[in-house]
Amino acid sequence: MSSLKVLVLHGPNLNLLGLREPEIYGSTTLQDINALLEADAATLDVSLHCFQSNHEGILVDKIQAARENFSGILINPAAYTHTSVALRDAFAAVSLPVVEVHLSNIHQREAFRHHSYIAPIAIGQICGFGAESYRLGLRALVQYLRT
Repeated sequence: MSSLKVLVLHGPNLNLLGLREPEIYGSTTLQDINALLEADAATLDVSLHCFQSNHEGILVDKIQAARENFSGILINPAAYTHTSVALRDAFAAVSLPVVEVHLSNIHQREAFRHHSYIAPIAIGQICGFGAESYRLGLRALVQYLRT
């Protein structure tokens, strides 16, 4: 088993993917995304743990706990992208590489979605490619961790 371990965090309302605003987020479910990531992780020889929560504090707890157990974090912070200083500070505190992903292109949407509290401390942000954003993000994070 690989020594690289990646934590995948899904923020609020992502548990409703496939049902929620399919014109924006598509018909792919969160379970579909996790299955794609698990398959990619196996190909990349990376251990993966996926977790979703609608609660900011629970996500903060997961980020803090990741410091001892993971090599990096892939996150779709969803609405917390634009509101959560707490998530940003948790990432800064653990000093793990983080890649931010979004299904939609947040820069083409409402003005309030253009700002991310996570992007300035992330190694990168990928958005606008639907479920493929996650897969691209995982590959980018693994490449970063290996170099």
